[in-house]
Amino acid sequence: MPYFDYNATTPLRVSARKRWLAAQDEDWYNPSSPYGRSARVHELLEGCRARLAQLLGCAPELLVFNSGATEGNYSLFEYLQSTLSRECRVGISAVEHPSVYAAAHALFGERCCTFKVNQSGVIDVEAFEEALDRDAFGLVSVMAANNETGVLQPWPQLASICRAKGVPFHVDAAQWLGKARMGPIGTVDFVTGCAHKFGGPKGVGFLKIGTNYTGYRAAVGGAQEHAHRAGTENYPGIAAMMAALEACLESVEAECSRLQICRNAFEEQIVQRIQGVNTIGADVGRLANTSLLIMPAHLNTRWVLQLEKRGFEVSTGSACATGKEGPSHVLTAMGLSPEEARRAVRVSGGWNTTNDDWRALAAAMIVVWERLKREERSNQVIDI
Repeated sequence: MPYFDYNATTPLRVSARKRWLAAQDEDWYNPSSPYGRSARVHELLEGCRARLAQLLGCAPELLVFNSGATEGNYSLFEYLQSTLSRECRVGISAVEHPSVYAAAHALFGERCCTFKVNQSGVIDVEAFEEALDRDAFGLVSVMAANNETGVLQPWPQLASICRAKGVPFHVDAAQWLGKARMGPIGTVDFVTGCAHKFGGPKGVGFLKIGTNYTGYRAAVGGAQEHAHRAGTENYPGIAAMMAALEACLESVEAECSRLQICRNAFEEQIVQRIQGVNTIGADVGRLANTSLLIMPAHLNTRWVLQLEKRGFEVSTGSACATGKEGPSHVLTAMGLSPEEARRAVRVSGGWNTTNDDWRALAAAMIVVWERLKREERSNQVIDI
């Protein structure tokens, strides 16, 4: 069954699986224990830290391994809540992932400032800079790439503005890592990432902290992770994460080029055959694997169900917002109505989705469109 929900999670890469199994069989010891085989695991763990630091372009001691981006995002805001002065605000974009959006609002309340985006989902840089001049900020958090729309934010430019004004900057890079070139992401004060978005196992990720924040604590109870996060490190998961990330980066440019060609051809076919489709973010930079379509009619859940019956797995948007009442806050921030948001279908491919898969999905969506129109005309459900 062709899987088109890579922005929610990804299959485990072969190299990551091999690394994980080997570590589970041979290097399962607690890296904090005092004997030789544990010391070997500790060395391997620190080797992973050094390699990730090399890829990001930062010092190894600034990397904290954790359970993923959600933990990293929440723990960052929780830490800053206890350290920032009451006069400081935090700023986030209006299209952040729920793990940033909800954490910032819950922990900082009225001290949380939301930066507006335009209809394409991109922050207005001029308005952003004016906001930083107007108020005192203790942190600004802007994601690199949106999980629902695939739209890219100008995070290097925003990071430069914050640096010039002495404002710490955080990038949620969960959707960026493995899907784009690294860029200067390691120079940002705080970066979060998670393995399962680029072919690693679930429950593993990291937070990169700034040089001025070595007092950061995510959990107490032990001195693991250089005293930043208590708890026995998941070395097999961390090793698998690094294997997956390295595999992605080896082919990232070629894969982005291939996916963009497939995605664009898919959208062109849909727009030609289904009148009234709105392709979100088509006029700005997007992740090459992502297409968010506002269909001209019918709830997105009906589209998902009909496509699944035909062997295709697509999404309605953020998996982390599934079951939440109300429209997507991302689409609302971009000016879409609740009714439009309920017609959103997200398609996100990856390394296992072939050119033929993309073409077949387009053909299936056209068939579903014709079928749903017939159902509407006859006002009855047609059995498969």
